[in-house]
Amino acid sequence: MNPDRPWLQSYPQGVPAEIDPDEYRSIAAVFAASASKYADRPAYRNFGKTLSYAEVDALSAQFAAYLLGELGLKKGDRVALMMPNCLQYPIATFGVLRAGLTAVNVNPLYTARELRHQLVDAGAAAIVVVDNFGHTVQEVLADTPLKQVITTGLGDMLGFPKGSIVNFVLKYVKKMVPDYDIPGAVRFREALATGRRLALPQVDIDPGDVAFLQYTGGTTGVAKGAMLTHRNLVANMQQASALLAANELEPGKEVIVTALPLYHIFALTANGLSLHGAGRAESPDHQPA
Repeated sequence: MNPDRPWLQSYPQGVPAEIDPDEYRSIAAVFAASASKYADRPAYRNFGKTLSYAEVDALSAQFAAYLLGELGLKKGDRVALMMPNCLQYPIATFGVLRAGLTAVNVNPLYTARELRHQLVDAGAAAIVVVDNFGHTVQEVLADTPLKQVITTGLGDMLGFPKGSIVNFVLKYVKKMVPDYDIPGAVRFREALATGRRLALPQVDIDPGDVAFLQYTGGTTGVAKGAMLTHRNLVANMQQASALLAANELEPGKEVIVTALPLYHIFALTANGLSLHGAGRAESPDHQPA
C-alpha cells in the first residue's frame, strides 16, 4: 500500500481519512444506539405502514427472546430469512443479530434444489419464510437441518384491516400463495407474542463473530456463503455514515427508497444498514415476482 495514500485527494470535503471500526462491538450495538437516539422517528415504511426505531427495537427484542428462550438456539446458530422486502425483514434480522445468531439471507425465488443446498450448507437451525414460498420449504424440509419453521404473510405487520386485506388478495384473488402444510410451523406474530413474555438475556457478541452468511448467486457453480463478521459490517457502516455526513444529510432524517431486495448484499448494506445502524429504509409497495 502506498504510504502517501494519494486516493485521499479524491475524497469529498469533510470525509475523514480513517474511521474507527472498534467504536461499536457489533451491529446490535450500533442499532441500540440508533434506537435510543431516534426512538420516535420512522425507521421502516412499507405498504403505507411505518415502524419507528422504538417499535423495531421492541419487536426485534421480542424475536430475539423467542429464538433464545423458546427455541433454545445458541450463540452462533444460523437462522435463514426467506422473504422479500417487508416489515418482517428488519424485525427478524435485528432479532437474529441481537441474539448473537447468524443471519442467512435466502432468495425467496430459489428452486427446491437451490434452497436445499443453501440450508444444508449453512446448517440453518430455523427459517423465517413468507407464505408465498412455504411450499418450497415444505418440499425440502426433511432433507435439511431445520428444527423450526416460522411462517408469515406479507400483510402480517400492516395492522388491521389492511394486513388482512393484503393477505386475502394475495392468496385468493391473485393466487400467489400456493397451499402448503408444515407441521409444527409457528406464525411470526405468535413468535413475537411468545418473545414478549420472555426475558432477553444479555448476549456477549464479539466483533469477530459471524453476523451474516451471505451467499453468492451460484452463477459459476453452487452458491457459496461469504462469512461477514460484525466488525466487517460495522466498518462498512462507519464508512457509509462518513460519506453521508459529508453530503450534509441530517442524521435520522435521511430516506432511502429500497427497490432492490434486502436479502441481496447491496441493499442489505447500502439500504438496510448504512444509515446509523437501522437506517431509514423506505420500501416501495412490493409484490414478489
